[in-house]
Amino acid sequence: MTRDTAKQDALLDELLKGYTNPKDLLGEHGLLKQLTKRLVERALEAEMTAHLG
Repeated sequence: MTRDTAKQDALLDELLKGYTNPKDLLGEHGLLKQLTKRLVERALEAEMTAHLG
């Protein structure tokens, strides 16, 4: 296991701590949807910064 993989596993463990219901992870307001939203927003912000300078 590489150092990056171990770090990623630790981050996932921390994110998933306390979640027991699949709906909390995959539901309409679940963790996966929140993470996807934030990832897309950051990517769009970076694209705008690169485009506009």
